[in-house]
Amino acid sequence: MAQEHPITRLGGWAGYEVVEDWQERRGGKSWCVLRLEAVTGWLRQCSHCGESTRAVHDQQERRIRELPIFEYRVELVVPRVRVACARCGPRLERLSWLEPYARLTRRLGESVAQLCRVASIRHVASFFGLDWKTVKDLDFASLQHQLGPVDLDGLEVIGMDEFAIQKGHRYATVIVEPMRKRVLWVGRGRGREDVRPFFELLGPERCKRLRAAVMDMNAGYELEVKHHCPQAAIVFDLFHVVAKYGREVIDRVRVDRAHELRADKPARRVVKGARWLLLKNRESLAPGQHIQLNELLAANRALFVVHVLRDALKDLWSFATPAMPSAPGRAGTAKPGAAASSRSSASPRTSSPTCQASSPTADSLWAPTSSRASTTRSRSSSAWPTASATTPTSSSRSGPHSPELGEEPKKSGPGSHRGRFEGSDQSGPTATSGH
Repeated sequence: MAQEHPITRLGGWAGYEVVEDWQERRGGKSWCVLRLEAVTGWLRQCSHCGESTRAVHDQQERRIRELPIFEYRVELVVPRVRVACARCGPRLERLSWLEPYARLTRRLGESVAQLCRVASIRHVASFFGLDWKTVKDLDFASLQHQLGPVDLDGLEVIGMDEFAIQKGHRYATVIVEPMRKRVLWVGRGRGREDVRPFFELLGPERCKRLRAAVMDMNAGYELEVKHHCPQAAIVFDLFHVVAKYGREVIDRVRVDRAHELRADKPARRVVKGARWLLLKNRESLAPGQHIQLNELLAANRALFVVHVLRDALKDLWSFATPAMPSAPGRAGTAKPGAAASSRSSASPRTSSPTCQASSPTADSLWAPTSSRASTTRSRSSSAWPTASATTPTSSSRSGPHSPELGEEPKKSGPGSHRGRFEGSDQSGPTATSGH
């Protein structure tokens, strides 16, 4: 009886034993090659039906990767057998340690998947000397085996978003359940037809139980949700709504104001160059930009109003019920933009006494009409701050008269914004009162 090779017992290749081993040198790496042969009297099994048989249809020699030993990479030379199954015909032999048509053992695949939990696919592929796609497929198969199919029962709220992949304008869509913070579905593309497979997977019954869908302002997402779940509420996320407000409202008012100041080139240059200053959050301003923003808003009433309304728009996302904005005694709901006003008062001020004394605040803009009128009568139009630290005025230059940055508006429109946010009949300035 031939002596058993010592590596046979360590390898655990059921039904096979090591009959020969040798070393090779490839690409600067040392390889240990083991030749396996079937154990005498081994009863083979059909990979399709599992029936045992000793009949062999044909066999072909394959090289299979195994876990490394010491500094050696290991390769197995295995005769891959197709059995002659009485039920199924020629079928590949079932092996507990090797998947059908695989080029590496299950043991190596499990080690690769385990290392992918703590390292990137690129680093794992480099460590084992495998192709990136091979490691990716092993990691994906392991995740599928561990997690199984996603449970879509009891789904009431979903979140949809797009993200960029690869180079260029290539996108994919991810759908999550925000309550339990789990990913439900990922697919390529961001169009209406690209997200349709998710709703087909969800099914008509579960679509009817969906109460809300949170998304950015993607028309394709909105149309597909309305088609499959007409009862679900569409909720746009704060970031995209505020960004759209900045592009279509603040930018529009800024451009109109710059157009009015076309005869006053230095003042027009200041307003035109203030785009990113107006769109930034106050907590994101660089040192010194607080003073610049305060002077700009103090000298331009229309820009101040739309800037305050942007902060009031953000407050809507903090209301749990529709009645909260008009709830009596609720802090921060007496005047839209109160939070913005408090942040403005805490920010650095200009050293100009004129700006400190007469800089308009949210309180002054949203005060009752009578109190605003009395305050206005007590000062002339020249008392409005002129942002002298950053903006030269047209009074010091010759030429035709042009509206100054610090000129007080002649009229204030109806308080449509105040009525919308507070439910009050008191009037306030409109977004175009500074033109």
